This record gives sequence, structure tokens and C-alpha cells, in this order.
Amino acid sequence: FKLPSDSFKYLGWCDIEEHGVRGNQLHCPRVREGPSEEELFFRKEEHTLKKRKQVTDTEKWEKRLQENWENCAELNLSFQDLGDLYQVENFKRILRRLIRVEKLWLVDNSLTDLSAIRLPRCRELNVNKNHFTSFKQLPKIPQIQHLSLAENNITTLSGISDFRHTPLESLILKRNPCEFQERYRQLVFSSLPNLKILDGIPKLPEDCSPPDVRVFYRMCTIL
Repeated sequence: FKLPSDSFKYLGWCDIEEHGVRGNQLHCPRVREGPSEEELFFRKEEHTLKKRKQVTDTEKWEKRLQENWENCAELNLSFQDLGDLYQVENFKRILRRLIRVEKLWLVDNSLTDLSAIRLPRCRELNVNKNHFTSFKQLPKIPQIQHLSLAENNITTLSGISDFRHTPLESLILKRNPCEFQERYRQLVFSSLPNLKILDGIPKLPEDCSPPDVRVFYRMCTIL
């Protein structure tokens, strides 16, 4: 049975009438777009179309003003369930407008490449549980201080030196393949001289050893 709210389930918050909520007032908005008309017809949900109407240029401009992402300083866009390409493109459109954001969470969005995105004021970025395979796929974040990349698929430390001239102090790479690289901590700290904390552990004296110096490790064999 259809619920009374069924015809509204694909509407964005900007499409709801008689409210003045702006984007910078929402800390955890859902920004993914609903299915296309063709997809709704395929799903036999065309009854939801009756709430849609032809959008005028004036209404588009009003929506853009309401989506004032440029004014956001702190935003959580995690768990967006970006299942279609057009949703990913709309998501990136919003990211490109975040010119003042300082804290941004993009957890578990199946993201693979944000290299075309620039976040000029971002100091804290959390992109845990995505599909990044390289540091080169991250957005441009010249002011970054705290970066969390846990549970991605970054296999090597290639490209990490791009953050050498940033004020990066804390980096989390837990549960990435690169974590198992020999002399992993030494390599990271030698590439990032400003780094103070790696994977939640402060910089230790042994982390300061040159990466080409062999350090003896006590090992055990599990049979």
C-alpha cells in the first residue's frame, strides 16, 4: 500500500514549499538527486511525478540561493548512497561550491576521484570508507591539518609528498594496503616533516630514522 508521503519521497529539501532553510543551516543534508522520470517509469513509480513541475529560471535561481553552499563552514555529506552517475555529478557540483568549508565529512560515498575539486579553506577532511587508490585522487586541500583516509584502497605512498608544504599535522591511513609497506611510519614522516600524529599515534623517536636505514624488529612466527 502506498503511504501518504510516497509522492514526496524523491523531493529534495529545496523543493518543499514554504520554508526558508539554507544549505549552511544543515549539518547533515541529503543532497543526492532522485531517479529520472525514465527510471521512475521503469520502477512503476510514475505516480511520484505528479508533484514535479516545470522549473522556471527564477525558481532555479532561488534554489541556488537556498543551496548557499558557499557559506558552509562545517558540513557532513556522508552516506549519500550515490548509486547513479548523475548523482555523483550533482554531488561534485556541490563540492565545487564549498569554497569556505573548514570541516568536511564525506564518509562511505564510494568516491574514486576528487582531483578536480578544490577546497581552499578545508582544515579537516574525513573521506573514510571510500574507493580511493592514490593520494593523487584527493581534492586540492592546501590548508589541510587533519586528514582521515581509513578503509580506502591506497596501495602505495606515491603522491603523499604533495602534502609536504601543507600544515598537515594528523593523518589516518588505517586499513589501507600501504599500511603494510616496510618502514611505513618512517617513510610517511620523512615525506611529511610537519606531521605530528599518524594513525592516532604521536611521532616517536624511531619514526625519525632515515627511511633507508634498516631497523631491527623483533619478530615471531605463528604456526
